[in-house]
Amino acid sequence: MADFDELLKLERSGWDSLCDGTGAEFYGSIMTDDGRMILAHGFALDRSQVIASLADAPPWAGYEITDAYLIRLGGHNAVLGYTGRAWRDGSEPEFNALMSSAYVRTDDGWRLALYQQTAIPDRA
Repeated sequence: MADFDELLKLERSGWDSLCDGTGAEFYGSIMTDDGRMILAHGFALDRSQVIASLADAPPWAGYEITDAYLIRLGGHNAVLGYTGRAWRDGSEPEFNALMSSAYVRTDDGWRLALYQQTAIPDRA
């Protein structure tokens, strides 16, 4: 349970950084050197591309994490999965997706190896 709480706190720290404009620094420090992000809009970014894209990204106004769960992968590896909801100020539509973050524990703590989003279609 400690890993779950620790990884959920880390995931929230990532979202907080996306809201306060420090996402490039946060993900630059937390991602493994060969880490990837696979985003819902068809982008697969390596660590350097993530840092560059977040340096110019507009901040999120807020977010919500629900239905979080942890899958242990053995050794010092785990996946944190959840439903994420985020929104920006203005007329941009809310973003809803199933999300998962694969973490590896190193001597320096947990590091993000892979982050993946799958958009949840509007059901209206």
